[in-house]
Amino acid sequence: MQTASPAHSDEAPFGRMLRDCRRARRLSQLDLALNAEVSQRHLSFLESGRARPSREMVVQLAVALDLPLRERNRLLQSAGYAGLYPQRRLEAADMQPVQTALDLLLSHHEPYPAIVVDRAWNLVSANPAMGRVLAIPGDPEARWRAVCGDGPRNVLKMTFHPEGLCPLIANLEEIAPPFLARTAREALEHPEVQDVLDEVLRYPGLPSKLRHIDLEASRLPVLPMHYRINGIDLRLFTMMTTFGTPQDVTADDLRVESFFPADDGSAALLRALAGT
Repeated sequence: MQTASPAHSDEAPFGRMLRDCRRARRLSQLDLALNAEVSQRHLSFLESGRARPSREMVVQLAVALDLPLRERNRLLQSAGYAGLYPQRRLEAADMQPVQTALDLLLSHHEPYPAIVVDRAWNLVSANPAMGRVLAIPGDPEARWRAVCGDGPRNVLKMTFHPEGLCPLIANLEEIAPPFLARTAREALEHPEVQDVLDEVLRYPGLPSKLRHIDLEASRLPVLPMHYRINGIDLRLFTMMTTFGTPQDVTADDLRVESFFPADDGSAALLRALAGT
């Protein structure tokens, strides 16, 4: 174990990040020490900067904290080590199995909507069913431009923007608190998520009580979405799918959101839109 000067103990980047990650998960030092199979005293020294961790110790703590791969790299870098996990473009040749899996999930979910998003809710891809649903209230391309301009298409922004889907959500006050709380919990560790969330919370017309996020808002087993579009009721619930054992930052950040009809009328509507 290498030691650092106590005079700089409160400035150690690794110690600060480790402590922040632990607190974000509401773990005590003892909890994390038990999970990581290290002594609480040593963990205290790591957080205070009195001890410098080995590369293996950083990985051990990251696993115990169940950090996403991007954050595991950041924790390693804060301790002075290179990140372990590469970040490839989805179009890269060795990411072809990932792309193929995503395409299969999207196509097999027809005639129901499904999308692929990254951790910050940027849209990566969508199946035709999602396009058909977005076209019910009008030109979806015009709606995306009104919400996101020339920037990345973002599902969180589309959901809550006054020119997006927000006016069409009949149960906004039911779904917004858990949706925003889940996003806020991720934003504790991901600055790019916080940037999107901050923008959404500034939207005009968003009820003021929704701007005050309760991180402990009810974590519903499914998120029920009730859209009322031109007199048509569409009721859906969603399920998220992620890669179970990713070894790449990009794959770890991706998730598939699949929408299912919540009643027979909604199922019939989605089939009719698809011509089936």
